[in-house]
Amino acid sequence: MTVASGSAGWYLRRLSRMGPREIGGRVGDTVRRRRWRRSAPPDAPAVSGARFTAVLPAGALDAVEPDAVKRLVAEADRLMSGHAVFFGVLRDDMADPDWCHDPKTGRRAPWGYAFDVPYRDEDAVGDIKQIWEPSRHQYLTVLAAAYALTGDERYAERVAAHLRSWWAANTPLRGVHWTSGIELGIRLLSWVWIRRLLDGWPGAAALFEHNPAALRQIWHHQRWLAAFPSRGSSANNHVVAEAAGQFAAGCAFGWFPSSARWRADALRSLERHLRANTFGSGLNRELATEYHGLVLELGLAALAEADASGVAVPSAVRLVLLRMTDALAAVVDDRLRPPRQGDADDGHGLVVDGPGTDRWASLLATGDAVFGRLDWWPAVTGADVRTPLLAALVRPYAKGAPASAVPRPASRPAHFADAGLTILRGPEGIWCRCDGGPHGFLSIAAHAHADALSVEVRHDGVDVLADPGTFCYHGQPGWRRYFRSTLGHNTLELDGADQSVSGGPFLWTRQARSRVLAVDTSGAPDGGTVHWAAEHDGYRPSVHRRRVELASAGRELRVVDEVRGGPRRAVRLAFHLGPQITAELTGNRAVLTWTRDGEDRSAVLDLPGALSWTAHRGESEPPLGWYSAGFGRKEPATTLVGAGFTDGTQGFTTVLGFQG
Repeated sequence: MTVASGSAGWYLRRLSRMGPREIGGRVGDTVRRRRWRRSAPPDAPAVSGARFTAVLPAGALDAVEPDAVKRLVAEADRLMSGHAVFFGVLRDDMADPDWCHDPKTGRRAPWGYAFDVPYRDEDAVGDIKQIWEPSRHQYLTVLAAAYALTGDERYAERVAAHLRSWWAANTPLRGVHWTSGIELGIRLLSWVWIRRLLDGWPGAAALFEHNPAALRQIWHHQRWLAAFPSRGSSANNHVVAEAAGQFAAGCAFGWFPSSARWRADALRSLERHLRANTFGSGLNRELATEYHGLVLELGLAALAEADASGVAVPSAVRLVLLRMTDALAAVVDDRLRPPRQGDADDGHGLVVDGPGTDRWASLLATGDAVFGRLDWWPAVTGADVRTPLLAALVRPYAKGAPASAVPRPASRPAHFADAGLTILRGPEGIWCRCDGGPHGFLSIAAHAHADALSVEVRHDGVDVLADPGTFCYHGQPGWRRYFRSTLGHNTLELDGADQSVSGGPFLWTRQARSRVLAVDTSGAPDGGTVHWAAEHDGYRPSVHRRRVELASAGRELRVVDEVRGGPRRAVRLAFHLGPQITAELTGNRAVLTWTRDGEDRSAVLDLPGALSWTAHRGESEPPLGWYSAGFGRKEPATTLVGAGFTDGTQGFTTVLGFQG
């Protein structure tokens, strides 16, 4: 059972997942917070003669293609009108925002010492993601980019007005925007890019390096990050964001006595945690695809910052980013969509594009520009603003250096043994992700779902058997529970329980262990049958074993589930269909239909006859039959559930056949 974070029980469970070193560090953090609470924040050291030199090279803006500029300007004009959408919620107050207001609940975060604000309590604060997101100031990087590409000073003036407003309203260590390091890190990175993109504007220096309020904020952000890094079991994507923002500010805003030390410490942290957060294969250890994208964006932005400022970066940093980029190129489907695995909160490291820009295509385009594409990479179409700007900052000597120094895959990888992720590919864009990897990253596996042995199937980029997504983090525990439950994924549940035991919305106290038993992807995508088999121990003493076969000739996917050992147990086998799929269920056969690019498509799903099958769509008590395309958004979708029993010897066979 999931219990809200903040209760006494949650604190005990959270403490049980920490080691002695982490506990000691957190005790030190608590002492420091109390000491800081007793006195007013100190003044930032005096700065004189500060100059901003980390500018874009001449001609960088000329490399941005017209289509990308058009999308960017359209978004900038919408922002200028006061309209923005965050996690599916329209805000119409962005001409003069209230930085602590949540439009979703109508609540306003309380004022006071930052570490006293109960930001996890939606009743007291509101939806914290809705409050934090505008204050990452990534919408201001969009406006600053619009100024840089058009020269229209209206955009620059709006950016300046909002920064001055934010700095005045959010004094150091007061309020909800000083409670989380990832927010401070991403905000610093945004400020670096805002200053860079406004460099041609006459008021840029007066807004930043000649502005005591800006200098105070920049110094206090870095002081905070140096004092309170994410630790131990929390050292996931958060610590990468903290280090990347601290490093970027240390490079571009290196005006303070502590700048050199902060920069060096941040670079050491960035190197360490990029490696720690990434498998040798290049996939992110959180096994949450959107965090792979976030960490890659942050790492590429930090690399560009280092080269722009002439700061030497360890070769391990470039190597990890290279492997992450190759891994991303390997796992995307024919429409450049990666797996929908684990948590996803729509978080970005650096935003300078309009909303119509494809995030994953942009990352692959940047990888091509920085490292060079391999022959097996999928083709990338479309244009973005960010790629030419990042690539312009990476020094020519660095471009392609890791590619010549280390081996890269000669053909497209399909099996990532360390991550337990396998992609089976068939003809006409049939794509199947099989999950036989670790439950998650670190002792709490914060962003993991109870999805061992789940599959995700697409046809030409359309979700057929879908991973339903994430939808929410705080404030709606029933929905949080559902979207990361075993029943909420395309896998098998026993006795109405999850495979792994949750101790809170970002805490797992017992984690199922999976292992891949067999993989053969040599026949993909048009040369016969490819297959995968794995098992997990989350239902001890029973073992759930699954085998998946994709026969190219018949365009047929066969899934065989077995429950081995243990007593007689109740079984539920779920298959979640994508929102574009219409299903007609008759007995144990479902006919699936959808449309792609104006063409009607269909498939037949033959389900195990030993189970009793029902269709569910948009049910709320309890939740079942939903799909979340992005954080804060959900829509009804059909889920097929087969219920019955197993005595520890039975198998259940499902066959998905795609029609001509």
